[in-house]
Amino acid sequence: MRKILVIHYSQTGQLTDIANSITDPLNADDNISVEYLNLKPTELFPFPWPLLTFFHIFPECVKMTPQVMAPVETKHHDYDLVIITYQVWFLSPSLPISSFMQSEQAYRLLNAKPVITVIGCRGMWLTAQEKMKQLLTNVNAKLIDNVVLSDECGTGFSFLATPLWMFSGKKKSVSWVPAAGVADHEIKAASRFGTAIARALNALPVHETLKKPTLKGLGAVKVNEKFIASERVGQHSFRIWSKILSTLGPMHSKRRSCGLLIYVLFLLTLIITVVPITAIIKKLITPLTKKRIAEQKAYFAEPSGE
Repeated sequence: MRKILVIHYSQTGQLTDIANSITDPLNADDNISVEYLNLKPTELFPFPWPLLTFFHIFPECVKMTPQVMAPVETKHHDYDLVIITYQVWFLSPSLPISSFMQSEQAYRLLNAKPVITVIGCRGMWLTAQEKMKQLLTNVNAKLIDNVVLSDECGTGFSFLATPLWMFSGKKKSVSWVPAAGVADHEIKAASRFGTAIARALNALPVHETLKKPTLKGLGAVKVNEKFIASERVGQHSFRIWSKILSTLGPMHSKRRSCGLLIYVLFLLTLIITVVPITAIIKKLITPLTKKRIAEQKAYFAEPSGE
């Protein structure tokens, strides 16, 4: 019997739907057993988010400062494959996921194991996945595939639709703004990844584990080249501001709240000005950087490829 562990944390339930779609074909296979490890922070993160509460966790997300997690145990100690599902918070893996990844339990479960990451996000995931790669390296795990499902409302509208969802709890809280989140048909179609994983596992001798990508050619990821430069700029500013806000005071302190008011204004200015300007500049110089952009897209698309 092949054993698969799904390490999971979802606030809205969307990531749970994605994970279930992928694991449905695995659960239907008599030779495969799927177990969920649902992570539980001791201090629960609310949904919908109060505005300042959301931004209070910003420095810890960027720096991936481990938070205290409630103990959760697995049925087994050894697995043939581990699937890690995560959301992106401030260009980083969500705080519950990054906290777990730095625990002794993560090392015990992931050491020398093949891992598939599954991301549900607004669209900007490149930096978060780079951080996840490092976290996986730290626990001696091997990334063999990556799946990314992003919001259907488009790049421009997502800057408005996603915050409205986060702060109202409704995917479509304003009539003229498209619904936030991954499209239902995209979530349903994610079952193709589970089918491919089951096929790859069943083709292996019992004593062997997956060592190479199983999802190539299935459209597991799509790299939006417009985000490559934008994420680089955003991550640079995030590092600076995370240090400033951490210095002002701990999470939920009044001094940090004062600093956050300034930061939110800065972030809005960044989104309104720098992001579109960067996109325009990238478009203008595309003929000169076509080869480099192609190389960058190929790198970020690995290991599964577009």
